[in-house]
Amino acid sequence: PGIFAEVIDEEGNKKDEGEDGLLCITKPWPSMIRGIWGNDERYIESYFSQARKDGKAVYFSGDGAFYDKNGYITITGRTDDVVNVAGHRIGTAEIESAIAKHPSVAESAVVSILDAIKGESLFAFVVLSPASSCDLGGAIETLKELNDILRVEIGPIAKIEKILYTPGLPKTRSGKIMRRILRTIARGEEIKQDISTLEDSGVVETIVKLAKAEFE
Repeated sequence: PGIFAEVIDEEGNKKDEGEDGLLCITKPWPSMIRGIWGNDERYIESYFSQARKDGKAVYFSGDGAFYDKNGYITITGRTDDVVNVAGHRIGTAEIESAIAKHPSVAESAVVSILDAIKGESLFAFVVLSPASSCDLGGAIETLKELNDILRVEIGPIAKIEKILYTPGLPKTRSGKIMRRILRTIARGEEIKQDISTLEDSGVVETIVKLAKAEFE
């Protein structure tokens, strides 16, 4: 009671029955959080940067959801944290934790890309460790080795389809990796998110150039 929640896309269009979307609260309510002490930028970035409706930013809960046949909302989980591969829901943190066991991997971020057969597949952005000396052949071999690790740690459904080696990852000043931006890049879409609040906004341009050179 008192909360008007909707399942919409990033442009504010209401999703149809069974379609995954963003769980947003599109009208203010009495107990609505009004800010984060001493950090207005983080407040806007965390809650009002993902979706808009009628040209205005709306509160995004951080969860994915869908309408069932009766019109009730079913929550599917955190949008940044779950990938649906052929009906199997896989946590990105679990994948990143597994591939971190490879000695050449210093840091990684895994997002979903659209797949005509599986619905979604895995795209990994990987920062190599300083000790790594991967050339093209070594990079291909590293991808095979990462998938070998995933097969053992998680199962054969967890397979990285595409990988991009980058010098860094887009992070907020608090250290959070902005997977929404990486997902946009991985899918070849135009970046509409605000990158001015990132710790190093230049890394986004670098990753975009690398992705275009690698996949276009």
